[in-house]
Amino acid sequence: MPEGKIIKALAGFYYVLSGDETIQCRGRGVFRKNKVNPLVGDEVVFQAESITEGYILEVKERKNELIRPPVANVDQAILVFSAVEPGFSTSLLDRFLVLVEFNHIKPIICITKIDLTDEDEYREIQQYASDYRKAGYDVLLTSSETEEGVKDLKPYLEGGISVFAGQSGVGKSSLLNVLRPDLELKTNDISSHLGRGKHTTRHVELIEVGKGLVADTPGFSSLEFTDIELEDLNYCFPEIQEKSDQCKFRGCLHMAEPKCAVKTASENGEIPSYRYEHYKTFLQEIKDRKPRY
Repeated sequence: MPEGKIIKALAGFYYVLSGDETIQCRGRGVFRKNKVNPLVGDEVVFQAESITEGYILEVKERKNELIRPPVANVDQAILVFSAVEPGFSTSLLDRFLVLVEFNHIKPIICITKIDLTDEDEYREIQQYASDYRKAGYDVLLTSSETEEGVKDLKPYLEGGISVFAGQSGVGKSSLLNVLRPDLELKTNDISSHLGRGKHTTRHVELIEVGKGLVADTPGFSSLEFTDIELEDLNYCFPEIQEKSDQCKFRGCLHMAEPKCAVKTASENGEIPSYRYEHYKTFLQEIKDRKPRY
């Protein structure tokens, strides 16, 4: 049986890329019975009499899945944040990083609009970039206007599925336009080429950019830690996780516990204080979350 990848789901049809062909498929009734919902990004087994008459027979095991946006088997998230206009927000970036880390997706931090910074702003961004690199993250400084650093993003996209995410106005569309000019995306609307509007169906589609696939989606529509438990948060901050092995008490939450290596590392500058403060804020948010029944 032929196999392929779902690159678009729309109005009950699944568009499966297999080789150089895209086959329009429907899901077998057994999926509904077993409550299996095929997602864009799924690897599937299908049969087809023609490119418009196919049926998905099997959805292969996923390595991960996102609910909002609904995409499976995501390899990495390109977290797009502007240096200015709007200003760089470490709090929002750390929130995105936690969600991405929790879903076992590799994050790439892409800071845009470097060309608009003055000397002091550029120095500050360089310091932030250094902090995140020390924590183990890949950080790119880019400008869609001058195309500085954009070519460095292309190798990351090769051979995988990437999700671009970030707040409105940071330059996601401009970045994609430089990577693939024929998309002609409108600024502030990453999905305008799909003809979305008030009366059109919202859907996710994988588009080819370079030698990889990019999930054409506005990114995470929910930034709440609904599925993250207290003990999970530690693992979503790599530098905190590394230091936590040196804490006196196993299961240390790095708040009020004595002989906490994470608190010590924050006090002596090994862990940036703003990262530690964000960790504590997020931990409290999880503690205050209403229980689900």
